[in-house]
Amino acid sequence: MKKQEKNEIDVQQVLLAHIREDGAEQTLEEHLQGTARLAEQFANAFQAGDFGRQAGGIHDHGKSSREFQNRLRGDSKPVNHSDAGAQMLFQKGSDISAICVAGHHSGLPNWGAGADPAGASTFQGRMKRRDLPACLPKPQLPLELTPPPLPESYRGPMNRLEKSFFIRMLYSCLTDADFLDTEQFMQGDSVLRQPGDSIPVLNQKLDRYLEEQGFLKPGKEINQKRAAILRQCLEGGSQAPGLFSLTVPTGGGKTVSSLAFALRHAAAYGKKRVIYVIPYCSIIDQTAGKFREILGSENVLEHHSGVIYEKEGGSEQDWEDSCKHPMALATENWDKPVIVTTMVQFFESLYAARSSRCRKLHNIANSVVVFDEAQMMPVQHLRPCVMAIAQLVQHFSVTAVLCTATQPSLNPMFQEMAPDWKIRELCADTLSLYRSFRRVTFQMEPAPLSCLELAGRLMEHHQVLCIVNTRKAAQRVYQQLSGEGNYHLSTYLYPAQRQKLIQEIRDRLAEGLPCRVVSTSLIEAGVDVDFPAVYREQAGLDSILQAAGRCNREGGHSPEESIVTVFTLEDVGDNKSIQPNLEAFRQVTADSDELEHPDTIRWYFNLLFYQVGEDALDQEGILKLSRSKKLPFREMEQKFHLIDENTKTVYIPLEEGEELVERLRGGEVNRNLFRQLGRYGVSVYPYQFQALYQAGDIELLTENAAILVNLSLYHRETGLSPQAEEGKGIFG
Repeated sequence: MKKQEKNEIDVQQVLLAHIREDGAEQTLEEHLQGTARLAEQFANAFQAGDFGRQAGGIHDHGKSSREFQNRLRGDSKPVNHSDAGAQMLFQKGSDISAICVAGHHSGLPNWGAGADPAGASTFQGRMKRRDLPACLPKPQLPLELTPPPLPESYRGPMNRLEKSFFIRMLYSCLTDADFLDTEQFMQGDSVLRQPGDSIPVLNQKLDRYLEEQGFLKPGKEINQKRAAILRQCLEGGSQAPGLFSLTVPTGGGKTVSSLAFALRHAAAYGKKRVIYVIPYCSIIDQTAGKFREILGSENVLEHHSGVIYEKEGGSEQDWEDSCKHPMALATENWDKPVIVTTMVQFFESLYAARSSRCRKLHNIANSVVVFDEAQMMPVQHLRPCVMAIAQLVQHFSVTAVLCTATQPSLNPMFQEMAPDWKIRELCADTLSLYRSFRRVTFQMEPAPLSCLELAGRLMEHHQVLCIVNTRKAAQRVYQQLSGEGNYHLSTYLYPAQRQKLIQEIRDRLAEGLPCRVVSTSLIEAGVDVDFPAVYREQAGLDSILQAAGRCNREGGHSPEESIVTVFTLEDVGDNKSIQPNLEAFRQVTADSDELEHPDTIRWYFNLLFYQVGEDALDQEGILKLSRSKKLPFREMEQKFHLIDENTKTVYIPLEEGEELVERLRGGEVNRNLFRQLGRYGVSVYPYQFQALYQAGDIELLTENAAILVNLSLYHRETGLSPQAEEGKGIFG
């Protein structure tokens, strides 16, 4: 019997979804039912289980065509199996489920317009296609095709922006359910997914930690103040879900306190997990490490571009192998009770279209999300970020906490975008906290300083931290220092080296050894160091106050002897990117000498937002696109990037980086290797990259990445020195 004839006889007998390498078969009906069950479960988190069951139950209906069944059995001809089920839903008016089904492999398509021709790449064009393979009568469709009722949180028809968020969330339910059901069949017992402990168990671990560490029975006065904040957060967990702020002065213990609120609140209201969103990769290790210490490493998923999870027994060179690590698997869909991630990962996923980015979104629903250092949400994307938080709180059962020492004035935006939800402060008397945690005195330097003059001031101190606005300034000031115990920190140093230096700095501070540090702003948020004196180049008020949090952090000295000197530099050029911040800072300091006062902070942010204007708070017009009739999901994903991507990477082949580069040169190319290499990468601007290439100093890997071959350009103390930098301002 010919192979094709045999295949057609098999098709008449049973329709398959997958065939495993060992020959085992999963029927299409089993796969549709399994996916429908999981998608319904996931979507129940935001009262949309009917939508999840509907999309999951028909998503692979196109596999019932003879053409696909033949392909499954060896035919190499490509087959479109996504649009058949989507068209059936679309014809019954279930357009929300339909677009999710249409994109469940290729990503959410742009919605498009009714006039789009058949075969256009938009959803509207695809719904007009009539050249799809004919579906066979099996399996029986288990679901209704008509639109399910919307969740109760939508009081009336959805507007387009609401629809775009709902589609992404439902799409997430479908893609994760499809992946998981397929994975379970294809890998069976070899799947190592481990969901972690329950929220009640995590609360028990927290209580044990607080008891063992004496958090609630402190001795020192400053620890008594931290304990009072912690108690308010523990008690505040019983408040009804919604939108909160936690305004705690730097050094007030907000990391543990915010976790305490989140876990108590999650237990009280059946929330599934806690998600901690941090501005930068460079400060995430400390928070994740603290949470692992309290809750156990098996319960805390750290997810950002620099984290690597490997199986026990050594380095994994094969990415598919390394993905079998339980934590690596959990990065795909955030199926852990505590997630520590970055603003980039969190917000860009919420505006994404690809299945790999959207898959985890449904696990944000019915969670507590803490935005650490909330003031660091990028101004140019502030309105889309606030809108995303507003949508999560209004429609996806999320409790959000804006956690910072310098609370941005976001009330007007939230009142506009979520008028029924008022921000509640967990520590009500912020003015009293400001006064009780006052540990420094600010001193404004009247005249600009040269790099040499600034270095001379620093040399007068045994231990001092100086923070400047650019990498170039950091290098210049550092080079003027002499003697032992001098350190330079900037993103010209590769991340692995920065981490080692920060630990060395902490050790010298603890031992009372000379320690003078010149750094860019990377040290001023989330890095726990305690200097007796700090110098900070003029910047935004939030940056000034964050820097001040590195001075007299543990209250070992009086505020009067703990001086934070704010200065300007005369010979490094203007930093145009922070001009609005500088202008707002100068206006508020002209009339107020209490920089830490809550009213001063509120005034600063109001001035800043007014000066830049509403359009500049959504620089790429993301909200306008979200409200467009054509719902251009692909364009939104392309435009929404929290960090300027106009940089290229130079890998430094030193220490472990040398071995990693040799593996790369030897032909090994996989995601795991590049993640490890990221710890040895330095970002430069295109003109610097081009100059290095023309001088023969780098070996190109791609148009955006290279290996440094002229190692004389990398200095152990100051990092990379791009020769083309002269006269340019580089921001670290």
